[in-house]
Amino acid sequence: MTTTAAALTATAALLLTACGGGDDSSGGIKGADTGSSTPSASASKAAADAPDLSLPGDLHLVFDFDKPSDAQHAAAVDTATNYIRALKHGIVKQNPDDPAYQYYSVGGAAKYAKTQIQAWVDGGWTPTGTDKYYKAETAKVGSTGVLVTFCRNQAKSFSKKIKTQKIHYTKESLDSYQKFSILMRPAADSGHAWKAQQIEVQGRVKECQ
Repeated sequence: MTTTAAALTATAALLLTACGGGDDSSGGIKGADTGSSTPSASASKAAADAPDLSLPGDLHLVFDFDKPSDAQHAAAVDTATNYIRALKHGIVKQNPDDPAYQYYSVGGAAKYAKTQIQAWVDGGWTPTGTDKYYKAETAKVGSTGVLVTFCRNQAKSFSKKIKTQKIHYTKESLDSYQKFSILMRPAADSGHAWKAQQIEVQGRVKECQ
């Protein structure tokens, strides 16, 4: 079963912000540039307070990324991957209020995670198989933000009915390929280095094949 690619943040809002555009009416992005903490100042505390992201043995997340040379961009990518792990953790735990995704996200990104988890809970499904993410790129947004984009191939990731343990297999197609755009910013509180603020997911992306 293909995960619903609901985009809670408008494409135009992300593109305008990425290009240094002006008025943003989507919420969340405009005021997030006021955080005063820096990744270097809060990284150690964030690591100590980080939530459990463990997943069952039949679910594998593969992040085939080259590490950016810029330290802030590298930190943003690391947290973006943890946000994805946290989202999966919430699905596995069948908890739309799972603290893991709340630790790594705010605003639209947190709402997206909760919506996705709730959809899996409502359907009585849990993920299994291998979920691959690759072709990561980063771009500076304003004075502190980093836009992290990457592809996803979910051709070998399947849904499993919790009650029966029956796996719903699907064949690889263009539906298997998605593109994620996640706006990352240093958190306003000193306890967390970075947080996902907004996310957009595009489905059926040929460039990711």
